[in-house]
Amino acid sequence: MSANEAVADAPAASKHTFGYCLNTSTVRDKDGKSRPITDLIEIAAKAGYDAFEPWTSEVEAYIKGGGTLKELRKRIADAGLKVADLIGFSEWIVEDAERRKRGLEQAKRDMEWAAEIGCPRVAAPPVGATGGMSKRDDPKFTQPIIDLVAAADRYRALLDLGQKMGVTPVVEVWGFSKTLRRLGEALLVAVECGDARGCVLPDVYHLYKGGSDFSGLPLLSASAIGIFHVNDYPKIERDRINDADRVYPGDGIAPLKEVFAALRKMNYTGFVSLELFNRDYWKQDPHEVAKTGLAKMKAVAG
Repeated sequence: MSANEAVADAPAASKHTFGYCLNTSTVRDKDGKSRPITDLIEIAAKAGYDAFEPWTSEVEAYIKGGGTLKELRKRIADAGLKVADLIGFSEWIVEDAERRKRGLEQAKRDMEWAAEIGCPRVAAPPVGATGGMSKRDDPKFTQPIIDLVAAADRYRALLDLGQKMGVTPVVEVWGFSKTLRRLGEALLVAVECGDARGCVLPDVYHLYKGGSDFSGLPLLSASAIGIFHVNDYPKIERDRINDADRVYPGDGIAPLKEVFAALRKMNYTGFVSLELFNRDYWKQDPHEVAKTGLAKMKAVAG
């Protein structure tokens, strides 16, 4: 474990305590746009979270506005927060070698930013390999990855890049994608990368959306999970449900008691991060949304 990871995981002091984190997508504005990262720090801190999980776009906006990463790190520390993870979108996994090279360059920038603000992890979803259409209206542009062992080799390249900065990329499950839509697929990539730092990012909603059974969670070890996204969902079929349908923990039908029981049984003491995209919540006071989300997450955690 790097020095950054040791610092970031500090909230989880006792054997069965989680660190509670706010993913900034939960408190976007009424138009679905990200708030300034300085506001997001204040929202997370005042609500009582241990950490927050910003997006690279929010960090980039801060830099373009004249801020420095050194100043940002101080703001975060002064607020009493950790940065559990940084949400990035580099094309590290795609088949095309030239696009993958550009993806690694973007990932390098993202991980440099993460290191500068004291963040030990960067999310690594299968961007560009989802199998869906793109802005270029070219179905091949997001061609799904069939050979997951090849994907594991590409993940190893990402891990090697992050090692130089003390930052670990985390393979993220995306339930809507044709690549890494299931927990087992993401785990295969982490297991076969040939590096013990390999780990995954499960998400309650994405596990349901992608068709994974929650009974598979106990097969994981605590070290296999980089960070865990928490949310809930109403009774909607997998093929119809989407990101905006996510609701507060406990307000849906997800087996969250069993999920947290599995995390405790494996002695997971990392961060659980509230990630929602609910448009109704975006119209409300972000401070109230953050406080409500934390209270409901703690209630289902037990």
